[in-house]
Amino acid sequence: MRALLCACAVTLLPAGAHAALPGDAAEGKSVHDINCTGCHNTSVYARPDRRIQSLEALKQLLPRCERAAGTDFSANERRDVLKYLNESFYRFR
Repeated sequence: MRALLCACAVTLLPAGAHAALPGDAAEGKSVHDINCTGCHNTSVYARPDRRIQSLEALKQLLPRCERAAGTDFSANERRDVLKYLNESFYRFR
C-alpha cells in the first residue's frame, strides 16, 4: 500500500518538479547574499552556458565557492544554500 501511495505521489508531481532537498531556502538566500555576491551576481546561474548541469555538480562546486569567498559554511548553511540555488535557479530533480 505504501509503495502504491508513493508511486501515485510521484506521478502527480508537475513535469518541472525539482529535487525535494532538505533545508531552508530563505536562510540559504541570506547566506548566499552575504557570502557569494562579492564574486558574482545571480546572473551566472541563469546564463545559457552555465557550467553546472546537475545537482551533483552543484554539490561539488559549493565547497570551492566557499574557499574562494574565504568562508567555511556549516553543514546547515551549505544545505540551505544548496536548497536556495536549486529552488531559485537550477530546479534539478
